[in-house]
Amino acid sequence: MQINNKPYHTIWLSDENPSVVQVIDQRKLPFVFEILDLKTPDDCFFAIRDMAVRGAPLIGVTAAYGMYLALLCYKNEDLENYLREKAEYLKLSRPTAVNLSFAVNVMLDFMLRNLTSPNLKEISLAKVEELKSREIRFSEKIGEFGLKIIEEIYQKKQESVNILTHCNAGWLACIDWGTATAPIYKAHHKGIPVHVWVDETRPRNQGARLTAFELGQEGVPHTVIADNTGGHLMQHKMVDLVIVGSDRTTVTGDVANKIGTYLKALAAKDNGIPFYVALPSSTFDWQMEDGITEIPIEERDSDEVAKIEGWNGNSIQLVRLIPENSQAANYGFDVTPARLVTGLITERGICKANKESILKLFPKNK
Repeated sequence: MQINNKPYHTIWLSDENPSVVQVIDQRKLPFVFEILDLKTPDDCFFAIRDMAVRGAPLIGVTAAYGMYLALLCYKNEDLENYLREKAEYLKLSRPTAVNLSFAVNVMLDFMLRNLTSPNLKEISLAKVEELKSREIRFSEKIGEFGLKIIEEIYQKKQESVNILTHCNAGWLACIDWGTATAPIYKAHHKGIPVHVWVDETRPRNQGARLTAFELGQEGVPHTVIADNTGGHLMQHKMVDLVIVGSDRTTVTGDVANKIGTYLKALAAKDNGIPFYVALPSSTFDWQMEDGITEIPIEERDSDEVAKIEGWNGNSIQLVRLIPENSQAANYGFDVTPARLVTGLITERGICKANKESILKLFPKNK
């Protein structure tokens, strides 16, 4: 997708130095566009933990590059133990997104199978690039399948389709296209009029800062709203469709996504509005069955709730929102039960949010 009419991915290998991985520093958007260099596994760890990169697919690919950088930083230790240690370390950077452990495990297994190869660095890099290309391909396929839903609504309405989304499940959260935004971009490129209600998504404001930014760069009509506005819009028939992303979805269809998603699903159910989750297969957790009791929910620094960042005209400024003596809690995600999900949009098609339907699309995971 584009920034200032120039195509970008969210992560890439430096053209000038193959030992440097580069990412868009999403902590600075939309106010400052800055490229961050990652040279070590530690750099990847902190980029993920501190949300310079965020979004389940991008987190996974960043961690995969972290395993490649671990090889470049290797110093005459027991290579197998070294790689296992780095893998476990990277997986600790954020707990909820299953793409993280998926990508790290893929890389670790590949490296251990090829441990004695004289070209281990080169083939490991090729494996990372394969994972990256796969995520791009999956996002585009999600867009194609989700486009059909938007087309059907437009054929009935014959006027702009209003879509509500939560947090940022756009190309900035992936590599390209995005998950929840991919069908929107496909519809927009096809000439179908769409309008997106963008939840601000406190406390990190990924909707207001990132989703609004990327939609604007692509020329997609959108309006930023306070998180609690969605229910009102749905009651007044101002939302035709809700599409969100996922950080981890159980094999039974329970969906972990940015905090506040569950409340949107409840409002959608109460108002008869379709609620879809867009996700690649790398976001499924094939071992978990009960999302509410089993999915680990990240608790982040309370300062993210107590304070807020904004642009003062010259720089990004952090200001306090709550009284000094008040405590704040910061749960990063919630779980939407499968019963509230109309369907899951994947790279293999759309399925119901239940085990039978999911495994029919992905039979190898039975």
